[in-house]
Amino acid sequence: MTGKWSLAQRLLVWGVLACLPLAPLKAETSFPVVGNLGSIGSDTLAGLMLRWGEQLEARYPGVHLQLQASGSATAPPALAAGTTRLGPMSRRMSESERRNFVNRQGYAPTRIPVALDALAIFVHRHNPLEALSLTQVDAIFSDTRLCGAEAAIESWETLGVGVGAIVRHSRNSASGTYGIFKREALCGGDFRRDVNEYPGSAAVVAAVARSPGGIGYAGMGYLTPSVRAVALYDSLGRAVYPSIETTLSGAYPLARTLFLYVNLPPGEQLPQPELAFLDLVLSPAGQEIVRELGFVPLPDEMITASRQRLALAPLTSPP
Repeated sequence: MTGKWSLAQRLLVWGVLACLPLAPLKAETSFPVVGNLGSIGSDTLAGLMLRWGEQLEARYPGVHLQLQASGSATAPPALAAGTTRLGPMSRRMSESERRNFVNRQGYAPTRIPVALDALAIFVHRHNPLEALSLTQVDAIFSDTRLCGAEAAIESWETLGVGVGAIVRHSRNSASGTYGIFKREALCGGDFRRDVNEYPGSAAVVAAVARSPGGIGYAGMGYLTPSVRAVALYDSLGRAVYPSIETTLSGAYPLARTLFLYVNLPPGEQLPQPELAFLDLVLSPAGQEIVRELGFVPLPDEMITASRQRLALAPLTSPP
């Protein structure tokens, strides 16, 4: 038998090869990624989680995201109980929440930054108020006034922007946004009893839009044409508006990081659906969704550090 193939033999081989499925063109389809993704936690992150989930499902039709967004406080117990592997939170876990996870699982939860945000103070679109100090914010929302105000601020007339009672709108206590606002804007004090509470950020903003005397707070990504974000005075007395630039620089007093906590046993890798989800989140496409929804994309160094921690492949171009 010679080393040369006849024309008939070559045509036969070519015909067989032509019938075989083509190799995938994209790396993400070179291995099967199927299964349901469970996410329990932050309402602030709900829009991001939904968009990331939609994009992941477009890449991997066998993956489906099941999203519960009742507030950051719901993430730690669900993670500790093993009900979910993904727990979006608009704040860090408290020490007691972390300790409960360790007691149940035997190891610490893994915290992954996914976006930056600014906690904005919103007023009605016709309210001409330009800026507030954190002491004034505390005097508006708090009973305790631990930031130093001598008296509560009850009316807009006190702030020089007209006559009328102030109507206060807030997230409820299950929210990480509520916790950060309480700690940073109220100096750890207590909310007034007449503050209207809502389970979601969009509901807070909608309530402010409906009431000319309204004031509330939410992530800056929830800004709509019906409300205005006011500036906050920094320690030097400069009025600083929430923006991408002031969030990245830390100049805005209520800048924060948004997290995704994951249940990742030491020495193991996340299941493929969760790993593919985080690969997307920490990619240029995932961070573009962050920008589109009005939040602030992560700096390159934060993305690189998180990808290394999760043993994800390095990005071939800057995030």
